Formats: sequence, structure tokens, C-alpha cells
Amino acid sequence: MLSKDIAAKPLPGAAIAAADAVEPTLPLELLELELSLEGFSGGEASFCEAVRSAASAVSGDFLFDLPAAGLIPDCRRLAVIRIPEGDAAMRTLFAALDEDGAEIRLLQPDEETEHLLRFADAFVDLLQRLPKKPREAA
Repeated sequence: MLSKDIAAKPLPGAAIAAADAVEPTLPLELLELELSLEGFSGGEASFCEAVRSAASAVSGDFLFDLPAAGLIPDCRRLAVIRIPEGDAAMRTLFAALDEDGAEIRLLQPDEETEHLLRFADAFVDLLQRLPKKPREAA
């Protein structure tokens, strides 16, 4: 089942080459991500691991999660992930755990979540500025 939140919103112009204004399609990574989350068995405790695994399956990154009460309607927790979008670009998405803790839906950033997107971008910028640890020290 494709998330209504993803399917209903048009893809940005810089999405993937196959996605154009004439025939909007979901990028393969997005479909894989949706399918990976379909197997979620429910529960707040397993939410992060399910989202982390799904992001990893499409060569994406799990950035962080936070309580979402008051941020997004019918949402208990919100995870921020980044997935590949064509060349070297990354797309930021939100994975929302519903109030019942039974289903995860993907959300594209919009006007209501713009502040969360700016926070996620600042978080990524900070991570990129941190010195990299040598592999043997990690």
C-alpha cells in the first residue's frame, strides 16, 4: 500500500529523471522504502529499528526520531530519514508512527513541517562539519 501522503503530493522538480511534470512517478527508492515499512509489526519500541532498517535497505540514512505529539496530527513519533534521489542528492522524508502505534506512514516535507526540515538540514550540516574518526578508533 502506497502511503496517501506520498502518493498525493507531487514530486519536486529535481526528483529523479523518470519523474516529470507530465507523468509523476514514485522513485524506486521510495517504493522500496514503502515496501520495507509494510512489514512493521507495530509498537513504539520497534519503530526506530523498523525505520532504520528500511532506510538502510535503500542506501539511506536514519537521522533521528522524536516525540511528535502536537507536531503532526495522528502521530505519536516522527523519524527523519534521507534517501538517495538520483545523482548525489538526498531527499529528506519523515516516517510517522500513528497514534495507535500500529502503522508507519511516510510524509514529504510541506509548509506545516518546514521547521522540521530546516532542523534536519541543520543537523546534517553539523554532522558533516564534525571531524571524521579514523576507522580503527570507531
